[in-house]
Amino acid sequence: MLPFLVFFPMIGGLIGYIIGRRNQGARDFWAMAVTLVVCIGAFLLMGREEGYAAVGICGLGLQMESGGFQLILAVLTGVIWFLTTVFSKEYFAQDKNLNRYYLFMLLTEGATMGIFLSADFFTTFIFFEIMSFTSFVLVMHDETKEAMKAAKTYLAVAVLGGLVTLMGLFMLYQKTGTLQMNELQQIFSVMEDRSAYYCIGVLVFFGFAAKAGLFPLHIWLPKAYTLAPAPASALLSCLLTKTGVFGAMAITAKIFLYDAVWGNFVLILGVITMLMGAILAVFSINLKRTLACSSMSQIGFIMVGIAMQGILGEHNALAAAGTLLHFINHSMLKLVLFLSAGVVFMSLKELDLNKIKGFGRDKPLLKGIFLMALLGIGGIPLWNGYISKTLLHESIVEYIHLLEEAGQSAAYMQMVEYLFLFAGGLTLAYMTKIFVAVFVDKNPNPLPVQKKGPYMSKVNAVILTVCALALPVCGMLPYMTQDRLAELGRGFLGAHAPEHAVEYFAWVNLKGAVISLAVGAVVYFLFIRKVLMRRDAAGNVVYLDRWPKWLDLEEKVYRPLLLTVLPFIGGFFARLAATLTDGFISILRMLIFNDDNGRVIPPEDKYFSAYTDGETDKTVYREGFARSLLMIGIGLAVAMLYILV
Repeated sequence: MLPFLVFFPMIGGLIGYIIGRRNQGARDFWAMAVTLVVCIGAFLLMGREEGYAAVGICGLGLQMESGGFQLILAVLTGVIWFLTTVFSKEYFAQDKNLNRYYLFMLLTEGATMGIFLSADFFTTFIFFEIMSFTSFVLVMHDETKEAMKAAKTYLAVAVLGGLVTLMGLFMLYQKTGTLQMNELQQIFSVMEDRSAYYCIGVLVFFGFAAKAGLFPLHIWLPKAYTLAPAPASALLSCLLTKTGVFGAMAITAKIFLYDAVWGNFVLILGVITMLMGAILAVFSINLKRTLACSSMSQIGFIMVGIAMQGILGEHNALAAAGTLLHFINHSMLKLVLFLSAGVVFMSLKELDLNKIKGFGRDKPLLKGIFLMALLGIGGIPLWNGYISKTLLHESIVEYIHLLEEAGQSAAYMQMVEYLFLFAGGLTLAYMTKIFVAVFVDKNPNPLPVQKKGPYMSKVNAVILTVCALALPVCGMLPYMTQDRLAELGRGFLGAHAPEHAVEYFAWVNLKGAVISLAVGAVVYFLFIRKVLMRRDAAGNVVYLDRWPKWLDLEEKVYRPLLLTVLPFIGGFFARLAATLTDGFISILRMLIFNDDNGRVIPPEDKYFSAYTDGETDKTVYREGFARSLLMIGIGLAVAMLYILV
């Protein structure tokens, strides 16, 4: 079953491309059928643990396994991919290049399945790189200038990250002799000092962090999410960035389990990403960009959970459960949010809040669907996001108590707790901003509706409604839903069983949600409405883009560095090396080959070879292949001596 889940959608994509050349409607239904079969196949794995090995492929072979956390990810991938494929039929009704889109969408599904079902880091890396190249086509689907630029940035970050990760995997394999996750866990579980492996861990982590959108490698994420089609944005947010998170979880659980040093390293990146994403979302005036920056922030929340697993050591049960559940909950929430944004875009072909405001005033179903996701991602009690955020928050509080019991300063972790709650408040603030803009504000101008007929088909309405209702169900019944999922994934994360059940709705846990709610209200009413909004002469609300342009890392730092500074430095040293080489050759000509000292050198000594002219039968002396070969040999010898010495 495992290779079927990986390779069937890839083969199905190729078949669908052929079908689409003759009948586009049949191709759409074929794509739905393929994703449905994959979804059913993932469900059939429930209750079973399977393994698969393809020996010799790419040298080390491919190894896959299912069970626990990886089973959850396979099912999640199958369900989300099927739902977005069904949604795509209406979304792309008048679009072009759909043969290409469905081909690469199904190729990406197979690669994503390969990542989540991988049993070793080599298999993860192989499918990781395949996914990067296939998903690149999804990002640039619209072929606008902006989309092409965003796709190039996405691919550049993915390739650079992949190369750094590959270097780390080479070093890890050279040190341990294996890349198999369970074997690495056994090796490192008995290793007392892992300090020699931190550099390797950072290298392997680099590529996964780039895909996850961690600061400062997040530059591709806001633009790629915004400019990709809504179904592709949903896949990017729900699953593709999660492949990077999966890699980070695997490194932490299999190599640096219970390692506080590694945990603190991830914690710093997680907190910065959590805050930076939320701040960018607060300033954004584009619906999908706001959701994209929100994804970056929520990835930061998950990274904080991953970090706390290392910091807490054997007391990491709450952190592991919170990490796994927020991984799943965020995917569910962003599926609803991005598909809802797709509904808006289908009708208006616009995402600017000033142009789409008021779109949902007379659409109670869409308003209710969006509200469910808002409450969930905001961490409001009785919704799923509250459960996972509570567990993450409690893991921080637990470590603070451990430090205080040991008589150590807890100021550092208390600051982390305050920032965690503040970021939760920012989440509520920016989600309230876009909800009010789309569903409450009045628009003085006629909306540029470009879609004929209902704003949403009945099929898509059912999909969004069912997905939205699942959010409060999971929040109201956490012991029947959330806790069971956490128990399934505990083994992969190396977490112990919790010492006691969590009282999710006790005041001690509700207090964190109340604090975030208060912070969100203050930020929305005193900052967003006072600083980021104004009223024009007619009294209409105008949303202002006040994010400083000089804070654009891609345009102000990365592009000048990679396209100007580094090429200049490389060119300078290349010219320097060429000048030194020419001078060295000139000295050799004077001292060894005697070109310039006035002595008469026989041509057979000056030149390394003699050739016979075929027409005149005369001997001709000139620099030929033999001399070039000699110089190459000298160069190789010098290089080998340098490497050896």
